[in-house]
Amino acid sequence: MSPAMAIVKDQGKANDDVLDSLYQKGVKHLCENGIDKVPRKYIWPDSDRPNAADHKQLHVAMPNLNLPIIDFSQLQGPNRSQVLKSLSIACEQYGFFQVVNHGITNDVINNMIDVSTRFFALPFEERSKYMSSDMTSPVRYGTSFNQNKDSVFCWRDFLKLMCHPLSEHLPHWPSSPTDWRTLAASYAKKTKYLFMRIVEAILASLGVWVATMNGGGGDEEILKPFEDGSQLMVVNYYPACPEPDLTLGMPPHSDYGFLTLLLQDDVQGLQIQHQDKWVTVQPIPNSFVVNVGDHLEIFSNGRYKSVLHRVLVNSVKSRISVASLHSLPLESNIRPLPALIDKSNPRRYKDTDFSSFLDYISSCEPKRKNFLESRKLMI
Repeated sequence: MSPAMAIVKDQGKANDDVLDSLYQKGVKHLCENGIDKVPRKYIWPDSDRPNAADHKQLHVAMPNLNLPIIDFSQLQGPNRSQVLKSLSIACEQYGFFQVVNHGITNDVINNMIDVSTRFFALPFEERSKYMSSDMTSPVRYGTSFNQNKDSVFCWRDFLKLMCHPLSEHLPHWPSSPTDWRTLAASYAKKTKYLFMRIVEAILASLGVWVATMNGGGGDEEILKPFEDGSQLMVVNYYPACPEPDLTLGMPPHSDYGFLTLLLQDDVQGLQIQHQDKWVTVQPIPNSFVVNVGDHLEIFSNGRYKSVLHRVLVNSVKSRISVASLHSLPLESNIRPLPALIDKSNPRRYKDTDFSSFLDYISSCEPKRKNFLESRKLMI
């Protein structure tokens, strides 16, 4: 047992600063050095822990909870109106949907999962080169949810990469594994293109985008800000956990942004809150789970809802996911679209911007949908 792990195992005698410095290195670092119990720092209060039923759900074959599946290949055919209706219902009632037949090849998807797995298999000394407490850093390796503010840590490490403009950020990305930049850049480009196509469909479902069958003839002006919008790639690693019933991979939260495109490996873990219950999203091979972000809820004036979701961990297998978070440019003000405001549906949200969000998460622990709640108008 390493001296560091001896300190963790005998937490009652350890200096808090010493323990905190260990935890800041990430949960994978703890696991690599041998650990058979969850340290106090990762133990959530009883009221926030996943219950036994949640973990049982991860190990039995269950339906995918009727999470709407959007077949992207049908958007430019005779079933377009039906697909748009399904998309609208998904955004209103679930805040989540799964996209299949999206045009991104299996090779691009499999390569992204593979190179992400290899990155987290690198020695700690290599991964730690990218550790930073600067939330505006183009590359940031870290742990938990917001490690600068979290009073209880999550069983998760991450690598965050700014992607737009790609030419500006790519030289800062990890150089190891040696094919990281090539494979991750290809993935980033493909998901950006898919995001734009999904935005077109969402605007059409809201009645503010008129597209012909071949994708032309729409109001291109409304798309321009999205084309130059922000893109953040977050590669998540959730190690197998010795006591998964005591902790969480990520706490309940909504995503800050317009849309998140999530790629998962074959290990379950993602749960969404639907009808006041936590339900597991089963991975569909080579699909994307897409969720409404806070910005889309504001943009749609509350018609489409960002939804709380969380991540459970398990004692058997580690889990990899790649979240691609997209929105308008960082300097933009996000506000309800005027076309969606009238006397029967008055404006429901204040303007917001990225600096307001950074100020918020720098001053407190981000919890649930608290930031979005702070942007609501009293009507």
